[in-house]
Amino acid sequence: MTAPLNPPPPPHDHSARQVWQAPPAGAPVVGAHEEDGPGMRTEAREGAVITVLVTVCGALLGLLWWRLAPHVPLVGDQSGKSWVVYLKDTEGEQAIGVDGTFTLLALAFGAVSGLAVFLWRRRGGVPLVVGLGLGGLLGSLLAWRLGVWLGPTSNVIAHARAVGKGVTFPAPLRLGAKAALLSWSFAAVLVHLGLTALFGPRDPEPRYPGEAPVTPAP
Repeated sequence: MTAPLNPPPPPHDHSARQVWQAPPAGAPVVGAHEEDGPGMRTEAREGAVITVLVTVCGALLGLLWWRLAPHVPLVGDQSGKSWVVYLKDTEGEQAIGVDGTFTLLALAFGAVSGLAVFLWRRRGGVPLVVGLGLGGLLGSLLAWRLGVWLGPTSNVIAHARAVGKGVTFPAPLRLGAKAALLSWSFAAVLVHLGLTALFGPRDPEPRYPGEAPVTPAP
């Protein structure tokens, strides 16, 4: 009598069925990513608010620049019916002081705005950084144009005629170094990123399925 040649039936493989089984209700799904749509929308709104607030603060920067920047002295002279305007002090550094005053004020405004945003949210985020950078640039542009508008007239010939021959009068407020317009954004982003790296929340370490949570030591 011989044994049957039919092979034994293969074991039931439940791995494929188990992989595709739906997890119990309320159980966390390993590898699943939460939808961050509402969170991103909230951060985008916060970034827009930061942009507007920082831009509005540019008016204060313009006022301070207008008040604190040194004046470049000019003198008018008349030859016949024509007027000539020239620098009273050809070796003066007032023009450099105008650019330096704007740069220092913009750096200070950037540091304060970066600190304020960090204290408000206590975390980082791309929308917050973009809002700081864009708001700093727009605020600097607003401060520049406001300071020029508040300063002496750009029609130096008419100004010289109004004050008279040989009388010293201030030159229009001008920003020679246009790179100073980036000072606010640079300082704000740098301060915010630095504070976030030092004092911001840390991301939790990932855990593998089945791994027991690590209890911190007391």
